[in-house]
Order: sequence, then C-alpha cells, then structure tokens
Amino acid sequence: MNGDGRRRNPYELTDESPVYVISVAAQLSGLHPQTLRQYDRLGLVSPDRTAGRGRRYSARDIELLRQVQSLSQDEGINLAGIKRIIELENQVAALQQRVTELQTVVEGAAAAMQQREAAVHASYRRDLVPYQEVQQTSALVVWRPGKRER
Repeated sequence: MNGDGRRRNPYELTDESPVYVISVAAQLSGLHPQTLRQYDRLGLVSPDRTAGRGRRYSARDIELLRQVQSLSQDEGINLAGIKRIIELENQVAALQQRVTELQTVVEGAAAAMQQREAAVHASYRRDLVPYQEVQQTSALVVWRPGKRER
C-alpha cells in the first residue's frame, strides 16, 4: 500500500525498486563494483538481495552511492564520517515525517475541539441573564409595611 491507503501496482517501478545488478549500478554511479561491495560491507549503501543473495540496487541506492563518492572525494570525509552523515540524514528525514504526522493529528484535534465548542455555544439558552456579582454594603435598610388596598 502507498501513503494514501491504495494498493500499489506490484509491477510499478519507483525510486526504491531494486532493479540494477551490481555491474550496472557501478556504471551508473561511476564506481568500481568492488567499491560497491565494500560500501555494502560497511553499511553505507545496503542494496536489496535476491533469493540467490545477489545485490539489486535501486535508483535511490545509485543516488546515495553518488553522494558517498562526492563526500569522500570532493569533501575529503572518511567513510566513518560519511556513514554518520547518512545516519543523521535518515534520522532527520524520519523526524520530519513524524512532525508532519503529528501536525496532521493536532490539526484534526483542533478542528474537533472547535466543532465541540461550537456545539456547546449553540446549546446555550438565550433567556438567561448574565450573572453580575453584587457588592455587599453595611447600609441599613428599614422596611415599613405600607397600607394595603383592598
């Protein structure tokens, strides 16, 4: 199933579909196949596996391989540092997704609260008079009965 609750076509290719064998992934990423195997052993880029344990890379894996290469060659970051960067980026992405989910929940709760509040306001009796507190004084009031009319 995809994000909107519908079943995904099992033959539909996405960025995460594992379709490339290691030789093709190496060509697409500009790396040697042995480098891809090393990155897999280190946990930098872990492709899916077939039943026969062959590696299958996705388009997302290819992009990650290019990113690892860039960080290593262009930025001079060692593989341990790159692994940590990837872990932190994955953690940030997961947290951003969680924030989005929580925002949706909060917005739904706020809408429900406004509906309940509106229902309470609609249920008010309109013949009631607002209460006003009376100030007490120490004045003495004398009552004298008046004459009654018959």
